[in-house]
Amino acid sequence: MANKTPGFLGTRIRDSWNSSLRSLFSLVMVAMLIAVSGILVGLDYHRSRNAAVADAEANMRGFAGRLVDRLGVLSGDTSALVSLVSSVANSFLVPPPERMNDKAAVLREGISRSPHIDGVYVGYPSGAFFHVVDLKHIAWRMALDAPRGASMAVRSMEHDASGKPVNRVIFLNEAGEPTTERRLPPSGYDPRNRPWYRSAVDGTAAVSNGPYEMATTGALGMTISQAHRGNPKIVIGADVVLDTITDFLSRERLTKDSVSFILDAVGRPIIHSDRTMMKRILSAKDKADPIVPPQNDPLVQSIRLGPPPPGKADFVEVGDRTYLVMVTPLESELLLTGHRVVVAAPLDELMADANRTLIQGLAVSGAVVALAVLSSLVLAHLITKSLNQLTASANRLQDLDFTTPIDVSSHVSEISTLGGAMNRARDAIFTFALYVPRELVRKGIESGQFSGRAAWRQEVTALFTDIYDFTTLSEQHAPEEVVAMLSEYFDIFSEVVDAHDGTIIQFLGDSVFAMWNAPAPDERHAENACRCALAVEERLQSFNEAQRKKGLPEFRTRFGIHTGTAVVGSVGAKERLQYTAMGDTVNVASRLEGMNKNYGTTIMASGAVVAQASDAITFRPLGSAQAKGRATALEIYEVLNARPIVETAVSQTPTTSS
Repeated sequence: MANKTPGFLGTRIRDSWNSSLRSLFSLVMVAMLIAVSGILVGLDYHRSRNAAVADAEANMRGFAGRLVDRLGVLSGDTSALVSLVSSVANSFLVPPPERMNDKAAVLREGISRSPHIDGVYVGYPSGAFFHVVDLKHIAWRMALDAPRGASMAVRSMEHDASGKPVNRVIFLNEAGEPTTERRLPPSGYDPRNRPWYRSAVDGTAAVSNGPYEMATTGALGMTISQAHRGNPKIVIGADVVLDTITDFLSRERLTKDSVSFILDAVGRPIIHSDRTMMKRILSAKDKADPIVPPQNDPLVQSIRLGPPPPGKADFVEVGDRTYLVMVTPLESELLLTGHRVVVAAPLDELMADANRTLIQGLAVSGAVVALAVLSSLVLAHLITKSLNQLTASANRLQDLDFTTPIDVSSHVSEISTLGGAMNRARDAIFTFALYVPRELVRKGIESGQFSGRAAWRQEVTALFTDIYDFTTLSEQHAPEEVVAMLSEYFDIFSEVVDAHDGTIIQFLGDSVFAMWNAPAPDERHAENACRCALAVEERLQSFNEAQRKKGLPEFRTRFGIHTGTAVVGSVGAKERLQYTAMGDTVNVASRLEGMNKNYGTTIMASGAVVAQASDAITFRPLGSAQAKGRATALEIYEVLNARPIVETAVSQTPTTSS
C-alpha cells in the first residue's frame, strides 16, 4: 500500500496540474480579452453616449422649433381673420338681425380658408351674439340636428322689438346659400360674461384664452379675440382647435416611452402627449383645481421642483429611471405664449442605438482579440473535442450501442492510436455481443445483478417454446436454409419479448427460453408473458404466410408458461458465467410446452399464471395433468386472448399491443 500511494498521488497531481494549466491559460486569455475589450468599451461608450445626448438635444430643440412654427401658423391664420374683421368698418358694427347675410359671408369665407378654426363669433354690448360654425365636426351636427347637405350653421341671439330674446340657427349649404332656419329656445348664454369677451373688450390688440375643452365638441381648443376698432365694446372671437398640437406631441416622439407636455407660467400641465394624462387634465379643468395634481405624475413633479435651465438638456431622476429633459419657452405670437414645452426621453432608450453601435464596434475589436485567444487554444480545443468523442464512443459501448462507428480524426498520434484501439475493442465486443443476449446484459447491469457468481430465490414467469417436428424440417432442407429461416424466426422472438418487458435467457436449438421479473422487476410478469406469446403467435402468421409464398415450410410453435419461484443468478466457471434460472418453475414451463401436442393446443399455461393474469388474459381450463418428472398434478389452461389494456397508471401499463 505504501508503494502504490505515491504513484497514485503522483497521477492525481499530474492530472490536477494539467487541468489547472489549461484553466489558468484560458483564464489569462479571457482576462486579457476583458481588459482590452473593457478599454475599448469605455472609450466607445463614452463617445457614443455623448453623441447620443447631443443628437437628442438637437432633436429636442428641433421639436420645440417645429411646435412654435405650428402654433405660429394657427395663431397667424386665426389672428389675421379676427384682426381683419375688427379693423374695418363693416356689417359687424350692427348687431343681428341686421345685415345677417353680409356677416355670414365674411365669416364663412374665413372659416373655409382656415380648417383649424372651429367657429367665429361676435359679442355685442347689448348681449346679442352672432356665431358661424363649421359642421364638419360630427358633434356640432348632432348638437344642432343639422339637416343633410348643410355645411355650416349661423347662430344668432338677439332681442325683438318687445325685448324678448330670440335664438335661431340658419343652415348653409356648400355654396353658402341658406337652406333651413330654426328657432331655438332661449339658452341664457350672455357673451359679455365669457372670458374671451372680457379679456378683449375696450382693448386694442388680440388676446388668447385657454386652452380648454370645448363644450360641444369636447376637443382641446383656445380662443383668439379682439375688440372692434369701430366700437371697442364689440368683440370678435375665433375658436382654434388644438388637435394638431396634441397629435404633434403624441406623434413626434424621440423614443417609445418619451413624453412631451406644455406647462403654463406657474408650472401646471395643460397639454400632454399621453392621451390618458390629457383626459385627466381636461376633466380637471371643470373642477375647483384647474390642473392635474403634479404628484400624480412623478416626472412633472420632478421638473416642477428642479427645472433644468431653459433651452439646455439635463438629466432628471424619476424613480429608477433617468430622463434627458429639455425645457424650452414658447415664443409664439399669441397661442400659448409665455408657456414652456417640456421634452423628456428615457436615457436607456436614447442609448439603445448607441449601445447597438457600440456592440457592433466591440464585436469588430473583440474579434481581433478573440482571434488571438482562439489561435492559442485551437490545439487544446482539438484535443478536447477528440477526447469528448472518444468518451461518447466509450459510453455507447457501455450501453452496447454498436450502430455508430468510432470515427475520431486527430492530428495527435496518441489520440489516433487510441481511436484505433477503441474501434478494435468495439468490433470485439460487437462480435461477443452476438453470442450474448444484449438486453439481458443491459438489464442485468442496470439492476446491479451482474456482480459475479451469485444466485437467489425470486418469483419469475418462464416461457418455453418449441417448433413442431423441427427435426423432420431440418432433414428436408439444406443447413443454410434452416439457419436462415431460424434466424428470421428468432428475430421475431427477440423483438416481441423485448417489447413486452421480457428477457431472452437462451436459444436452445429451435427452442426459446424467456423470463419475466428478472433481471429487471416486472409487477405484471405473468400477464406480459401471456401477451408476448399471443403477440408472437400473431407475428408468426405473417412469417408463415411469407414462408408459403417462398415454398418453404411453416413453423408451428408451441408455448409453455409457468409462474413460480426459481433460483436466479449468474452461474458457471470463473472465466465463463451464464445468467439463468433453475428449478421446478423452469422445468414445469418446459413440460407445459411439450404437453400442447396431447391437447391440440398452442399456448399452455399453469394455474399459477392464471392466478396472476386472469384479469387481463382469457384462459380455457383443460383440467388437471401430470407433468413428467413431477409428483403433483397441475391445473392447466389454454391461453386464448388478451383483453385491451386499460391505461390507469403509467407505471402499471405495459407498452405493448396484442
